Amino acid sequence: MRVYVPVTLPALAEAYKTGELGTDPFVAYAVTPALREWYLSEDIEELEYAALGRAALASLRLLAADPDAVRRRVVVAVDVPDGAASVDPDRALESAALGEVTVRVAVPLAKAASVHVDAEDAEPDVAAAADALEAADGGDDDAQFVVDGADDHELLWYATQEIPNLVGLR
Repeated sequence: MRVYVPVTLPALAEAYKTGELGTDPFVAYAVTPALREWYLSEDIEELEYAALGRAALASLRLLAADPDAVRRRVVVAVDVPDGAASVDPDRALESAALGEVTVRVAVPLAKAASVHVDAEDAEPDVAAAADALEAADGGDDDAQFVVDGADDHELLWYATQEIPNLVGLR
């Protein structure tokens, strides 16, 4: 099963150093029944793109909690064994939890398929979105508009061999 793990650049650097993307359990995003129902598509590529988008929003939340992190959303795509990721039935239909899964196995970074990161020019919009997130969660439409502005930036695709360059270790 392909899951999308939200992280920050400092967290990706740490994963690179330790060789471990996540220790069980941790939250990721995937194509879940609720996400399929919400997105209304049977095209697996579109559904995976929607799961990637949910993980990008979760990465934005991580940035909001870490003011020292570089203001770029980061998502790692990784394949985990079937049954290693599960949906919390109590949260499955909450809009904030669409696509959310709990991964219950340790995941070596070597198992990652790709890394998706904002371009440098997205940093001002991502920073503004991280700053506006709390107000948007409280129902402020103007703040939600700022948060949605981060989605105007497509995450760039990187091969896992490029991780050292992304995190400044080369």
